[in-house]
Amino acid sequence: MTYCVGLVLDRGLVLMSDTRTNAGLDNISTFRKLTVFKKPGDRVISMMTAGNLATTQSVISLLEERTKAPEDREPSIFAAPSMFQVARLVADTLREVIARQKDSGQRADSAFNATIILGGQIADGPTRLFLIYPEGNFIEAGRDTPYFQIGETKYGRPILVRAYDPAMSFEAAVKLLLVSFDSTIKANLSVGAPLDVLLYEEGTLDAAEPLRITANDPYFRSISDGWGDALRTAFYSLPDIDLDAVHDETAG
Repeated sequence: MTYCVGLVLDRGLVLMSDTRTNAGLDNISTFRKLTVFKKPGDRVISMMTAGNLATTQSVISLLEERTKAPEDREPSIFAAPSMFQVARLVADTLREVIARQKDSGQRADSAFNATIILGGQIADGPTRLFLIYPEGNFIEAGRDTPYFQIGETKYGRPILVRAYDPAMSFEAAVKLLLVSFDSTIKANLSVGAPLDVLLYEEGTLDAAEPLRITANDPYFRSISDGWGDALRTAFYSLPDIDLDAVHDETAG
């Protein structure tokens, strides 16, 4: 399992993913799930993947190979004129990989499925964020759905619903996502650090290498401990139930 989140802010995009792919008692594996393609001054395209590791690695490898092939031979995300066209190309590649597994005699059911969060900006176009399904269709983030989650989503969603604000700073967004990931990591062994973070500021058409936050990172530990303390404080500040009054109402 995995957990990835992409946020659309007024300032740009913030993406975060975990790196755990296996969590047995004596076998914990990690792989990077956040990939960035960029041509500074022209485009920045980022992808986060969840699902079958062989499927997602094949999709990324095909996309990388096709950026190096002649444009008249293979479609390339570096040649696509818009983020919408990039989303179509990535969706087609995902569907192609899953279909190839089916053609080779393997069942292309949920065991080989994958889901992708795609975000970025091309030239003068807007910054956009898409969620691509294994069937090859996709949706775009908008005012009503300003962020996407894939993988183990349920534990980290409540804080996003309550605290997300499109006007928030990158610093606040990273803090929000760390709380969301910390809640997920504590609830599910299949999600774990290190965490990869990409910050993309709209209009720059460039991005620094993703940040990597380890489980022992001092700031991450302070967020985890501080959030736990804050929850306990908030819980004990809430009024206790009057069981006698409830009993009387039930009896009446």
